[in-house]
Amino acid sequence: MSRPTPAPPAPSAPELCYRVEGMDCADCANKIEALVRKTPGASNPRAVFATQLLRLNLDESVTPRRRLEADLRALGYEPTLRSAGAEAREAHAPEAPPDPAHPHEGRPWHATRQGRGVLLSGALLAAAFAFGFLEPRLAQWGYVAATLVGVWPLARKAWAGVRLGNPFGINTLVTIAAIGAVVIGEAPEAAVVVFLFAVGELLEGIAAGRARAGIKALAALAPKTAFLLEGEGEDIRTREVPASSLRVGQVVQVRPGGRVPADGTILSGFSALDDSPVTGESVPVSKGPGDRVFAGSINTDGVLTVRVDKDPSDNTIARIIHLVEEAQGSKAPTARFIDRFSRYYTPGVLAIATLIAVVPPLFLGGAWHEWLYKALALLLIGCPCALVLSVPAAITSAISAGARRGLLIKGGAVLETLARVRTVAFDKTGTLTEGRPRVTDVVALEGSEAELLGLAAAVEQGSSHPLAKAIVEKADEVGATLPPSSDQQAVQGKGAQAMVQGRTLVVGSPRYAAELAPLAAEVAGQIEAMELQGKTVVVLLNPPTPLGLIALRDEPRPDARKAVQALHRMGIQTVMLTGDNRRTAEAVARQLGIDTVIAEVLPEDKAAKVKELQAQGRKVAMVGDGINDAPALARADVGIAMGGGTDVALETADAAVLRGSVRGVAELVRLSRDTMRVVAQNIAFALGLKAVFLATTLLGITGLWPAILADTGATALVTLNSLRLLRFR
Repeated sequence: MSRPTPAPPAPSAPELCYRVEGMDCADCANKIEALVRKTPGASNPRAVFATQLLRLNLDESVTPRRRLEADLRALGYEPTLRSAGAEAREAHAPEAPPDPAHPHEGRPWHATRQGRGVLLSGALLAAAFAFGFLEPRLAQWGYVAATLVGVWPLARKAWAGVRLGNPFGINTLVTIAAIGAVVIGEAPEAAVVVFLFAVGELLEGIAAGRARAGIKALAALAPKTAFLLEGEGEDIRTREVPASSLRVGQVVQVRPGGRVPADGTILSGFSALDDSPVTGESVPVSKGPGDRVFAGSINTDGVLTVRVDKDPSDNTIARIIHLVEEAQGSKAPTARFIDRFSRYYTPGVLAIATLIAVVPPLFLGGAWHEWLYKALALLLIGCPCALVLSVPAAITSAISAGARRGLLIKGGAVLETLARVRTVAFDKTGTLTEGRPRVTDVVALEGSEAELLGLAAAVEQGSSHPLAKAIVEKADEVGATLPPSSDQQAVQGKGAQAMVQGRTLVVGSPRYAAELAPLAAEVAGQIEAMELQGKTVVVLLNPPTPLGLIALRDEPRPDARKAVQALHRMGIQTVMLTGDNRRTAEAVARQLGIDTVIAEVLPEDKAAKVKELQAQGRKVAMVGDGINDAPALARADVGIAMGGGTDVALETADAAVLRGSVRGVAELVRLSRDTMRVVAQNIAFALGLKAVFLATTLLGITGLWPAILADTGATALVTLNSLRLLRFR
């Protein structure tokens, strides 16, 4: 019979965040979440073992936090309440001392609570072994003492688990096996079992500390101090202040070789900035007034003046850390299945062990000692730790590795889906291309090219459209004179018009120009020739007379072709979804090697095209800029946002490539496939070792202490195999 679910707390129940010492594996996180769910007034628990963070909502009028904390301590964990903004303070704290809630960070393993437990257990075991040479008859009592001292903390946790509704935990199984071995006269093996189990727990803690170290390294990217500019005019002076004290609107100076202290906008100065610590972009990017900069980026040469746009607690690094923590708490479907499986698996192992202990002696004439011994070994073999750890250990390592390389993945479910993607649909402008069109050809049908550019720029002046900006920039570059204009109007999706020198002039697409007046065959031929070269053509008209043609091209990103080739090598079909004209789109697609082109599609219709691709029975990932492509990103099985750390790129999609590199899409797919390959290996290690030791134990080949290797050994293999993902390149 299922237990009743506690009533959810009132919507006003505040969120609490605890740092939980000792939460070093997925099984620990599951036990803590189960405890919170059974606590009246508590709900929405999110326990992430990689960061040792527990978030929950708690109505303290129903259950005071002191009671919840006491229950956590009874399970063997030490909770420390974190106040709001703790992440930001930690990121900017100068020379912060080792955090006692991080048992494996900043301290050697032997100085941690788990490390001391392993040393004590090992010392007692060694003492008992040495005592056996001095007084063999009394050595047995030495092993009994070593077992009881080592098993006492486990027995306390097991009893707390029974009292709090979790009777079938790993501590219960090891406690029963160790005490049972002492009872049947196998105290030496019991002492070895307890020691090996303690070593296994220590390895889990060290591995979790490695994953946490990756996230702490992100937090350490932001500088601790900043040079704040104060005063005006000739009275401007700099003052060094803590970076955590910066506020939106303040102005800071970033000197050569220094790190940018906050997300902001450059007000003056030019420099190449190394964004690799934040976005993974390997080549420094030249930036000047008006360009965005990120906290943690390295200023390589010039002096910059930067306006602070984000509070330190909300900068790009802080948001990345928050998203990574949330992602690590999001379980993959495989992990959820294993969690459900383990709830029935462990009681099943206990039931089977009981039958093995009782049935052969009672009904088959077996020896009680022999079958009790085998049953106790089966309890150890049946410990589910390695199996439960197999998925989250790999997912955590992959998410941490991706975040350090500018690849954000929002959870294990996204990783699993990405690994099954067989079609990737790309937006063109700003994704496959630079998003900065340039004028390539000017064809004047009346007057000079400079006059044509001046008239077109007069119509487009003040527009924020990329094509309009490119025309105005080109007119300025050639020194064209811009006549006065008025009554500027945008014709949605078609062009723009304005009153210039007493005439209504129109700058529009060839299709719109043809609607206003038929184009001569010679003009239409020129347009077609330029479009076949991958150029976008606009027509300047004094309706119904065309005055000239302006061709523009948005160049593909330098790495786009290699990225498409990498996807093809992985067996992935590539599709271009764009609102541009078909000839231009097909020319760019040929240049990059894209398989399929779907052109002249409005932003709101892209989602329908993605749905059509999904109807072919393939998992589809959509790659876009996260703004115009939002409906398509949401419709796809996985939405991937391209961008340099924009709010949209970080918040709207399932995954994000923080650097402006199409290569990141192929890297995301490869990382996800590598991760799922590691998950499959982990599950094989966990179940394979158990199967081998189960067979050898029932055949009488191996005994109690080798049986613990089925769990401890598998845990070590799973952990080390998962940590390989941290070296992903």
